[in-house]
Amino acid sequence: MSVNYTEEQVAYMTKLYEENPTRETVENLAEELGKSVKSIIGKLSREGVYKKTVYKTKTGEDPITKKELVIELASYLDISEDSILGLEKSPKRDLKYLVDTVRAGFENAQESWERPNGATGLVIDIRRE
Repeated sequence: MSVNYTEEQVAYMTKLYEENPTRETVENLAEELGKSVKSIIGKLSREGVYKKTVYKTKTGEDPITKKELVIELASYLDISEDSILGLEKSPKRDLKYLVDTVRAGFENAQESWERPNGATGLVIDIRRE
């Protein structure tokens, strides 16, 4: 069985990567050692030191799918997500605005014991300023 990396190379790349765990470090190591970026990532992964870059949106937020937004909205409204799956076809920005608005309403909800129809329970008053 052939050895792709010597012990010295592994120690060197592990040290450099732990000091600066970035894609740039991986690319520099690949060029310096004459290996592919995938090979370096694979070796660092097997050594237990590679940290996958966490994807962020353009606004710096964690990504969320439209389906996840619909599921969250359904949970706030206490309805089946299947009943509003068509919302997945809405523009993501609009769907996110809707979910954020409903979420804010729930976070700012105050309990009321008299609803207009005479029932008791939680009334959510959503107002945008």
